[in-house]
Amino acid sequence: MPEKTNRKGIIVDIAQGLFSRFGFLKTTIDEIAKAARMGKASLYHYFRNKEDIFREVINKESKVLSNKIREAVDKEETPQEKIKAFIITRMKYLKELVNIYAALKDEYLTHYAFIEKARENNYKEEIETVKAILDEGIAKKIFIAPDVELTSFAIISALKGLEYPWTIKIPVPELEDNLNKLLEILFNGIVKK
Repeated sequence: MPEKTNRKGIIVDIAQGLFSRFGFLKTTIDEIAKAARMGKASLYHYFRNKEDIFREVINKESKVLSNKIREAVDKEETPQEKIKAFIITRMKYLKELVNIYAALKDEYLTHYAFIEKARENNYKEEIETVKAILDEGIAKKIFIAPDVELTSFAIISALKGLEYPWTIKIPVPELEDNLNKLLEILFNGIVKK
């Protein structure tokens, strides 16, 4: 059984690279089998179809993204730094984890039930992470947010709007500079006091 698990993991790793490079639609089972140095029939011993392989790739990348975000947030002391760590880590790894990013944004993938489930889980997890940071900030009397759920939704929605220009077009150092400016607005508002 360990050999089967290991071989399955190798297939997922190889497919991850191919999907990242060519996309889900342009990657074929034949290409995955060839890159894995196995026959197509052998590949079907591990996976029913290309969608099953992609599901495994999405699950793998989703776990990596979640773990990286959790690690980054947990390292920080203040709620302000935790929000910054959440956003920067999220943007950085969405840029690197091409397949989960495609799954979260590409409309042509919406008819796959596992994609909708991945999107739903990602959204819930992000909302809960931001809510926890805001709740901590409120408890420490650093933040005031009359509606934590709505504020979390607004932050996540703003991030989703910035995903494409930030993950595709802006290098990480510039991303951090832009993020600092936006966090200044978030933390202090735009109204003169």
